[in-house]
Amino acid sequence: MPECVTEDKIGDVEAALDLETIPDDVKEYARIRLGETMETRTQMVEDLRELIYQRGDITPLKMDDEYLIRFLRARNFKLEPTYRLLQNYCRFREDNYNFYENVNPIELHHIGDQDILSVLPYREQNGRRIMIYKIGKWNPSETPIDDIFKATIATLEAGMLEPRAQILGGVAIFDMQGLTMNHAWYITPSVVSKVLEIMATSFPMKISAIHVVHESWVFEKIFTMFKPLIGNRYKEMLFFHGDDMKSLHKHIEPKYLPVVYDGIRPDYGYAQWFSSLSRDQRVVKAMSELGYAAPPKPFEIQET
Repeated sequence: MPECVTEDKIGDVEAALDLETIPDDVKEYARIRLGETMETRTQMVEDLRELIYQRGDITPLKMDDEYLIRFLRARNFKLEPTYRLLQNYCRFREDNYNFYENVNPIELHHIGDQDILSVLPYREQNGRRIMIYKIGKWNPSETPIDDIFKATIATLEAGMLEPRAQILGGVAIFDMQGLTMNHAWYITPSVVSKVLEIMATSFPMKISAIHVVHESWVFEKIFTMFKPLIGNRYKEMLFFHGDDMKSLHKHIEPKYLPVVYDGIRPDYGYAQWFSSLSRDQRVVKAMSELGYAAPPKPFEIQET
């Protein structure tokens, strides 16, 4: 279990979401890379809302500007791709309602206790958040794979509340150290399909880059199921580093990485992230509107 720490030698650690601020450089990035301006944002939200009413084949959870904009940003303000994404998202929620209904993200703290998933409470050099998966730490006999999906989706849904995350996307590190054939038995075609839906087709969260470290022959066997299904755009986002941390540092500066990846930061746990978010009533309200169970009171991490 990663130690619950608040060490912050650099001064950028903040296990909280910025629900309002879009820095000027991020606004400029949105203008150049997404084609987002105040005028296009207003017009495209109206066009998307009209298309939803016109076609009538989906019922989004919400129809306000703030909600629809996250889908437009995910598809660079292109109307038809945005509508398909919204369709896919609605369908995914219907097909996997158990990933949302009455799920309290904090109650999934065992995912963090086992160090399977963590969210770093700061941004890397380009302003993006980093999620880290240590699949080799997963014990399939103790933790159902659905719990990993639930924790992943809750993390993404929370992250999508941040405007700058909607614009810049996020970074994922998949650490395959300790991966065995026992894990491979649980990676079924159904699991592969869900992973691709979450990462590529059905969530309005851009993935800027996926970094794979400590991969082995077991990973290669598993990856053969994914490879034919990954489009060229996503293949360009995949970077394989093996045990070479200097290769990883070409993409993420060491000052933004935990010590285990030859960085300078401590480990931060999943529970610590959601513990902090549970104290922000705006986040609690937004997550409740997505179907999540609100915590009865702020969750406190117990000292050991």
